[in-house]
Amino acid sequence: MYKTTSSSLLRAASSRSPLLSSRSSLTQSSSSAASASPSPPSSLLGRRSFATSSPAFRSLPRWSHCLHSRPSLFRLSSQIRAVSPGLDRLERNFSSMASEHPFKGIFTTLPKPGGGEFGKFYSLPALNDPRIDKLPYSIRILLESAIRNCDNFQVTKGDVEKIIDWEKTAPKQVEIPFKPARVLLQDFTGVPAVVDLACMRDAMNKLGSDSNKINPLVPVDLVIDHSVQVDVARSENAVQANMELEFQRNKERFAFLKWGSTAFQNMLVVPPGSGIVHQVNLEYLGRVVFNTQGVLYPDSVVGTDSHTTMIDGLGVAGWGVGGIEAEATMLGQPMSMVLPGVVGFKLSGKMRNGVTATDLVLTVTQILRKHGVVGKFVEFYGDGMSGLSLADRATIANMSPEYGATMGFFPVDHVTLEYLKLTGRSDETVAMIEAYLRANNMFVDYNEPQQDRAYSSYLELNLDNVEPCISGPKRPHDRVPLKEMKADWNSCLDSKVGFKGFAIPKEAQEKVANFSFNGKPAEITHGSVVIAAITSCTNTSNPSVMLGAGLVAKKACDLGLQVKPWIKTSLAPGSGVVTKYLLKSGLQEYLNQQGFNIVGYGCTTCIGNSGEINESVGAAITENDIVAAAVLSGNRNFEGRVHPLTRANYLASPPLVVAYALAGTVNIDFETEPIGTGKNGKDVFLRDIWPTTEEIAEVVQSSVLPDMFRATYESITKGNPMWNELSVPENTLYSWDPKSTYIHEPPYFKDMTMDPPGPHNVKDAYCLLNFGDSITTDHISPAGNIQKDSPAAKYLMERGVDRKDFNSYGSRRGNDEIMARGTFANIRIVNKLMNGEVGPKTVHIPSGEKLSVFDAAMRYKSSGEDTIILAGAEYGSGSSRDWAAKGPMLQGVKAVIAKSFERIHRSNLVGMGIIPLCFKSGEDADTLGLTGHERYTIHLPTDISEIRPGQDVTVTTDNGKSFTCTVRFDTEVELAYFNHGGILPYVIRNLSKQ
Repeated sequence: MYKTTSSSLLRAASSRSPLLSSRSSLTQSSSSAASASPSPPSSLLGRRSFATSSPAFRSLPRWSHCLHSRPSLFRLSSQIRAVSPGLDRLERNFSSMASEHPFKGIFTTLPKPGGGEFGKFYSLPALNDPRIDKLPYSIRILLESAIRNCDNFQVTKGDVEKIIDWEKTAPKQVEIPFKPARVLLQDFTGVPAVVDLACMRDAMNKLGSDSNKINPLVPVDLVIDHSVQVDVARSENAVQANMELEFQRNKERFAFLKWGSTAFQNMLVVPPGSGIVHQVNLEYLGRVVFNTQGVLYPDSVVGTDSHTTMIDGLGVAGWGVGGIEAEATMLGQPMSMVLPGVVGFKLSGKMRNGVTATDLVLTVTQILRKHGVVGKFVEFYGDGMSGLSLADRATIANMSPEYGATMGFFPVDHVTLEYLKLTGRSDETVAMIEAYLRANNMFVDYNEPQQDRAYSSYLELNLDNVEPCISGPKRPHDRVPLKEMKADWNSCLDSKVGFKGFAIPKEAQEKVANFSFNGKPAEITHGSVVIAAITSCTNTSNPSVMLGAGLVAKKACDLGLQVKPWIKTSLAPGSGVVTKYLLKSGLQEYLNQQGFNIVGYGCTTCIGNSGEINESVGAAITENDIVAAAVLSGNRNFEGRVHPLTRANYLASPPLVVAYALAGTVNIDFETEPIGTGKNGKDVFLRDIWPTTEEIAEVVQSSVLPDMFRATYESITKGNPMWNELSVPENTLYSWDPKSTYIHEPPYFKDMTMDPPGPHNVKDAYCLLNFGDSITTDHISPAGNIQKDSPAAKYLMERGVDRKDFNSYGSRRGNDEIMARGTFANIRIVNKLMNGEVGPKTVHIPSGEKLSVFDAAMRYKSSGEDTIILAGAEYGSGSSRDWAAKGPMLQGVKAVIAKSFERIHRSNLVGMGIIPLCFKSGEDADTLGLTGHERYTIHLPTDISEIRPGQDVTVTTDNGKSFTCTVRFDTEVELAYFNHGGILPYVIRNLSKQ
């Protein structure tokens, strides 16, 4: 199917950068745009405007991003001086360095074809360096940013040279600074970010400094999309009913975000009901090229959702970071990152008839997971690109977290430009984008001979080899070819409990659970579909699969097939554009007939907001121990995520979601078994209702029009009546309500002083939890419903909140008391201390009692005992969630010792002052004979100057064991954060000295 070769650029041993120490402790004094001109960085600060003349963008004064800032130099504490011996020299010479841009010689004009100019830019070709011509396009974006922001203070000429010399430096794991052009938030992660900003203002106030220094210095876009739940489905009134419930549950949160949009400058908030953040980013917010006060530069973004990578399909460099990192970026911190390797992924050939973009992305995900791309960029190229629509590319880019890459990048080409026009960007804007990218050698023209680019390793996939497939039942990368699905399902029933097993005894596999549904007899068996959801940014942004689903529904209706009424079906588009083209095509009518009525505009089932299933269905599942199935067009299917009662969860294309809903089971071979019986009494097979590629292309061509995008995004600037009625105070300091169960002042800065606390000791710590492999952020910080017997539920009931008003954990991320109680509260969590008992409990080692994780943590904390966590491989995989780091910190966890960490989660742990440690290769808790009943001492130096990124430390136990771990502070900047007790205290101390 594919081939892989390696080059000499494969990852080598890490090395420390001597230049880093002079930069790492400094905070950014201006935005990316601000440092774009040859004059000092602060000279371009001004009001935010969108880099386009499109009417859709011009209609944004209501949410205008104001940017008020001032030149600033942050003086550093003596502790940071110890890490940064070159700081004094830099401070003495800063004024002379900042007065003249080091690369002013390549700052040139971009002329318009008809006269005049688009603006000025830093020209990469003007460097006349042949190494740049071989750089991957994704690395060129990092290079341009470093050049534009170079002041030999925060970004040095040495950093620029590292990037230019990428072929030699990337294998050495060198560190570089990166200043993204903007930050993207959704409301689940956005609320705690705004809470932290509000709390930081209070902290600045208490330290006697100016609280208004806490303001975003780069554009921040926040889309409220994670709060809608599928409470009402299969109804023409579902959208309105679900939105009313959404506002009832989240009115306080929404009012808080609306306050944030007025209290903080340079922040845009897109109201609920507008769409999914990544689709809105793709269709509307993405600039591709910024034009800020006449300075042109590539769009780039970091977001607090791991699927921010979807924008990579548009040629915009973007990836997910933790909320903690995003907050620092907003406040002007240069983002420290390891210069990544880049995997070149060549696409050739053309997909066969009937194969979807979802089939392609699941195939790509499996290939890349096998190859190993964690911490790397993946850059797609080749002749096969011409056959991939922009929406197809965005689907592949969206699932970068699932295949483990930082980015899945598609450079801008003619397909990109056509998509920009389709989505309502003006011709003038598109002309500017093309002219700039061509002039700076960042545009791919497949009509011209292609120069070979250097990559760290190479992969190739012939698109003709892609076949229909789904993924599951518990992980996105466990791809199953459709023709093998029945056999795979039966194998899962037989196999022991695990990622591909349920351990159902042979004699119980044919069990039938009979129940009454609305007074009529019904039945389910193992594999019965009880949830079928067309959801998630991964697929709802792609007209071909959405209209393909409509065609499947139409053909099924024409033949007399009908989805069983007890299956919870739903359709949650990523933007209003989807509704417009489904209506124009006439296909929404048929989706409605099959129960796929639109339920809302936002993330739903994919993030666990699937709502309740019918009580009679739920009872049949639990009373008979049925392994029920959900089929969804999402990107995540971890156990316990979609719904507590669906143990089997499969990712599939929207047309296949409809098909499995019609079949009513995943235990089917679509090749040989009928999907149902038609009105003429004949068997109907999948092939009878499956549309051809040509059929789909025809309806896409006639139904998806530019005016739909323009109209949709002009209307969202007007908000909606429920949003517009929210009244918010005008104060710049937030008035905390101690009775609120949604918004609560966190304790991060309690008793904070101007002096950094320094590294903390971990001595005789107890093991709070002992985990195996693949503990996800869903296990650590669940985003689903709050269970009735959980510590969080107890907290809410003590404060008079009825169970029906619990809402989800995600909706209450602004309350640290609830989130600390929700940490490790996943009902499917497996803790080795519990000897096989599944659930959110642990053993309090001193007493031997079995307690909830939170109660045990609080008992340790109240007695002054430190705790650590033992874990296996891929600890913290899944969605980027700051609460997966904040929660353990509030529970008193001081360190996590694991075989490996997910990239964003490791960074978040550091940001909250938790020490990440990795076992040595070939070792883990089991091989070392660690049971978790020991007490652990981590022999880390107490002087920050004696700690180096990636150094080895010894860990000893009270029963005489000793082993070596690698400290996963990967950069000098992370050491500085650790010295200050976390990234946010670090920022506050530096800002207060401004």
